[in-house]
Amino acid sequence: QVQLEESGGGLLQAGGSLRLSCSASGRTFSSYVMGWFRQAPGKEREFVAAIRSSGGNTYYGDSVKGRFTISGDNAKNTVSLQMNSLKPDDTAVYYCAAAPGYWVFSASYSQPRNYDYWGQGTQVTVSS
Repeated sequence: QVQLEESGGGLLQAGGSLRLSCSASGRTFSSYVMGWFRQAPGKEREFVAAIRSSGGNTYYGDSVKGRFTISGDNAKNTVSLQMNSLKPDDTAVYYCAAAPGYWVFSASYSQPRNYDYWGQGTQVTVSS
């Protein structure tokens, strides 16, 4: 089993920045994907970003491209999400997710069903 723990959420004003972190523990894999999703009240879970442990390829949802940056530290089994120029629409619970291996098609990284492990989530609230 893999345990994921998010940290770094909070309340801030529009235009501000926030950095989320996710720490993985338990079973380890030689190759894996870690991603971030978010879910606002009454909405479906939305893909934010993902990163491959091998090669460091990154993937982003359209709504966050150019504003968010995902990075990973394989040695520490952590992944971070730097969020800049935050908007009220970014308000949501942010979830860290992980899956062993990787996928050939980029569209696979945005599908929640492809991830095997999930954290409990951390709330991000952006006020206008």
